[in-house]
Amino acid sequence: MILRALYDLYERLVEDPEYGVAPPNWSYQRVTFIVVIATDGTLVEIADARQFVEGKPRPRRVLVPGTGKPSGSGLNPCFLWDTPGYLLGWSPADADSATRKRALNTFAAFRERHLALEPQIPTATYAAVCRFLERWDPCAADDSALLAEILTGYGVFQIRGQPGFVHEQPEVIQWWDRFADNTELGPEGQCLITGDRAPIARLHPPLKGIAGAHTSGATIAGFNSPAYWSYGLSQSFNAPTSHLAAHRYTSSLNALLDGPRKGKHRLVVGSVTIAFWTDRPSVTEDIFLPFLAQGSRTVPLSQIQDEIVRAKIEAFLRALRIGQEAYGELDRDPEATTYFILGLSAPTPKRAAVRFFHSATLGSLLRSLRRHYSDIAIQPEYGHDAQYPDPEFPPPILLLEETCPRTRGKPDRDAIAPLLPAALLQSIVAGERYPPMLLAAVMRRIVADRIINYPRAAIIKGFLVRNFRKEVPMSLDRTRPDPAYRLGRLFAALEKTQEDALGAVNASVRDRFYAAASATPATVFPRLLRTYQHHLAKLSGGLKVNRERLMQDILAELDAIPSHLLLAEQCLFALGYYHQMREFFTKTPPQAPVAAPVPNPDN
Repeated sequence: MILRALYDLYERLVEDPEYGVAPPNWSYQRVTFIVVIATDGTLVEIADARQFVEGKPRPRRVLVPGTGKPSGSGLNPCFLWDTPGYLLGWSPADADSATRKRALNTFAAFRERHLALEPQIPTATYAAVCRFLERWDPCAADDSALLAEILTGYGVFQIRGQPGFVHEQPEVIQWWDRFADNTELGPEGQCLITGDRAPIARLHPPLKGIAGAHTSGATIAGFNSPAYWSYGLSQSFNAPTSHLAAHRYTSSLNALLDGPRKGKHRLVVGSVTIAFWTDRPSVTEDIFLPFLAQGSRTVPLSQIQDEIVRAKIEAFLRALRIGQEAYGELDRDPEATTYFILGLSAPTPKRAAVRFFHSATLGSLLRSLRRHYSDIAIQPEYGHDAQYPDPEFPPPILLLEETCPRTRGKPDRDAIAPLLPAALLQSIVAGERYPPMLLAAVMRRIVADRIINYPRAAIIKGFLVRNFRKEVPMSLDRTRPDPAYRLGRLFAALEKTQEDALGAVNASVRDRFYAAASATPATVFPRLLRTYQHHLAKLSGGLKVNRERLMQDILAELDAIPSHLLLAEQCLFALGYYHQMREFFTKTPPQAPVAAPVPNPDN
């Protein structure tokens, strides 16, 4: 179903020039250097092909012959483009002898292939390339400062004084199209995507833009060991896909992950690369992944200069807040528009693995998002209008960051469990139960650093609501009778009393006793309550009275302190603590003055 959805998407993308989808037997590659030669094959210069974007050099996206750099460690030269090793026999100055030897062998293979094709391409431009390859000494490339700076990327040929590259000359294009159609066809079979009988592709074009994969791309369908072959079929003949179908599905996915419009179709969350698209253009397709990346942490809408973008964001936020009534602003018929979300990872640099795939209507997606944000909705720690606000709609990455330790105040995202991002996203878009490993990781972090902040409290509330089927309020519930919830409130009150009595201390009640209090409260709270009396005695006036009244209200519903708390009860403990702490720091609105009674003139 995944490949079929990408196959069908090709029809839409190829008609939109903004996506730059390559025609059959061609591909877009990142070109970083140009070998400029004279008409007699003499080297003129090795020029920089990169373009500056936001002050930084970026590779140029160039359409080249071939469906991508073939995989494998053998000698596999491309046609009129390749790496510095193939084009020039170049290797870094500090390369070992084996690397140097391979660079020379790759150049020899590149030269042999192009010289053998010269009789078939009788043009002056191609002849100039052949003369260059005949005369070129790979040792001459060692002094190239540009190649030493670039190290990676692809290069192409250009004749000095002529527009375009050699592979863009009409005669070369015509020959390549005939050559590719006649030589790259495999045996005929039934395509698993279309069901039609057609020549089967031995290798599928590589996929670009997957986090963790090699820059030359990775394959999603490949069989490189006899252990995976069957019925005498080798390589991708085990998953028979026609040349045309392989080109279409890989071109579609490359356009989403590595094309000019990847900003709205590609998102990396942890180790997972997400691709998102709809079967027809929609506002949701434009805004969903940027929203998933930032949530409502983006800059204020008033600062967004592009009115169209601002209107799309406003429409999406209205749909999440209002619901069905606002869905029409995103799509004319959300129940008739289908979305697709694909999660990929790269367990090895050359292999792409599917982590999850989900497809449904846009209406279903919006309902799942609304349910998710309703389940995790909780009173913010600093308020949505504060200088550094807690987002109304926190993005998934903010939740995932709470599962990993921090280094110098910043979360170590490399410590996020590899399988967790995909599992969390699947639960969000499909409305399924949250992955248990998320709660386990958050609870471990709370025990380790004794911090219960807004994202962690939101995660805990989401689990209580969705996984444990409990009704949990957004803010403090003074009447909730659950012992675990009341113990969490009690612990917060004990900590706040210590702080009010002694000020900042080296080790607070929370630092010393949170782990034990949330798991085995009966062993901790009797001691804490005795210490509380000493702290209470240091308070004065109304603060002392109000604190004692609060303690009495909390303890009134506690018949006994339980000896152990299960996981769901530990979640309620953490939530009670969070709610009570937020209540301490919430300003009570001033009471309106009571007007004096108006005398009755009849009395």
